[in-house]
Amino acid sequence: METTVVEHDGAILARLEGDDRVFEVRFDALEPTDVTLRFLRDGDRVGSVYNDDGTNRTMARLTTAREGTDFIGVEVPKEFVAEILDAALETGRVTDETAAEGYRLRVL
Repeated sequence: METTVVEHDGAILARLEGDDRVFEVRFDALEPTDVTLRFLRDGDRVGSVYNDDGTNRTMARLTTAREGTDFIGVEVPKEFVAEILDAALETGRVTDETAAEGYRLRVL
């Protein structure tokens, strides 16, 4: 799988592309909890990364712009999630660095 995690146009662009999936998110802040990373853009949650049932599966979720609670979910490698977290920390886009380290210990 090919990954891209770069600062672009005032935000971070994270993209994962493989034979069977494409995932892309643009965010200006990353809000960590113990087991979830929330992508924020202009103060709104646009998606998240979470561990599926405590297994090795790490899922990324994007909310849709439509009414309701629709979302799109895809499994992503933990290495990609680590890239996202590292880029957000390096660019000062993490809302709570202590929580980010807790996430790293529990999930990554």
